[in-house]
Amino acid sequence: MIDLHGSVALVTGGAHRLGRAIALALGQAGANVVVHYNRSAERAQVVLQELAALGVQAVAVAGDLSRVAEVDRVVDTAVARWGRLDVLVNNAGIWGRTPIGTVTEERWNELIDTNLRSAFFAAQRATPALRAAGGAIVNIADVGALRPWRNHTPYLISKGGIITLTEALANDLAPEVRVNAVAPGAVLLPDDWTSDQIERAMRNVPLQRLGRPEDVAQAALYLVQADYVTGVVLPVDGGRRLR
Repeated sequence: MIDLHGSVALVTGGAHRLGRAIALALGQAGANVVVHYNRSAERAQVVLQELAALGVQAVAVAGDLSRVAEVDRVVDTAVARWGRLDVLVNNAGIWGRTPIGTVTEERWNELIDTNLRSAFFAAQRATPALRAAGGAIVNIADVGALRPWRNHTPYLISKGGIITLTEALANDLAPEVRVNAVAPGAVLLPDDWTSDQIERAMRNVPLQRLGRPEDVAQAALYLVQADYVTGVVLPVDGGRRLR
């Protein structure tokens, strides 16, 4: 296991939901954390306070990752803050229901650019610093890319691309940089779901319960620290992909 004390981690979309949990897990392990956000400035400040309470340093960086120039700026800012980058977590993403017949070019581009293109360009921009540090990339995929559900095709394509990106980068960046992915299942459900929808989601999980953001964060932390693991997609789904 790799000691993260003194290391630097950039978590995209790190101000809330899964990103917040991952940022805090990295901070608990001793890493200094760059918290990227787009519109969640107040939440980012709360995460910075939580990280400070853990005894690590942290900064927040804003940026719209659907724009490649913004991706580059965010990564450059992260590297410049401490002069190094050891960990990149490509967590930022959006999703939404898009039945066939309703998908517009604008929505397609928004999903692909934010969820997939940004992860590639962040990894590309971070590669020199990550190589120098012997670092790691963790991408956040989705178990739906392994077992697709209905009416979310563009989103699922973006997450399927994350899986391919993970495996391709693991080849391209070896041996200096390890690249892995976490594929969450039913961890954070939409806020507008009814109790019936939530119960149905749990019934489809062999473990018969929802996951927690901390489950995903601990999987990401493992992949950051596991120095003989690369090119792996780790489902954290309570067995959902089996049904």
